[in-house]
Amino acid sequence: MFNRVILAGNLARDIEVRYVGANNTAIGNTAIATNRKYKGSDGEQKEEVMFIDITFFGRTAEVASQYLKKGSQVLIEGRLVLDQWTANDGSKRSKHSVNVESMQMLGGKDTNQGGYEQPRQQETKKEANESVPEIDIDDDEIPF
Repeated sequence: MFNRVILAGNLARDIEVRYVGANNTAIGNTAIATNRKYKGSDGEQKEEVMFIDITFFGRTAEVASQYLKKGSQVLIEGRLVLDQWTANDGSKRSKHSVNVESMQMLGGKDTNQGGYEQPRQQETKKEANESVPEIDIDDDEIPF
């Protein structure tokens, strides 16, 4: 079976990190807000916003909490999980969320509230106007 979710959006709140287990594994909880614009049956432009709970684990949780804040743009990839629990009143509750397996920070200093700016690669232009990243590697770093 295949269970893969890819979402791009803005963090709906700051990441709450806690450490659990004998190894003090970091777990970061937050939500991502995604939106979809469409034309309604009346011809009017509408927007639908979804808030999806997401969970980061390990080093990814620590990095995310350090560089991402509420409003930060992020692309995440992970798997859909069903969380189930019993509420204080005894009723059974459940919700779907996404366990993040990888993330990519989007935007720059102006769009990330946390002030993180992704490093920019130097580009060289080819005659066909395609941009190719220039990689600075020492000969000693090449494995062959």
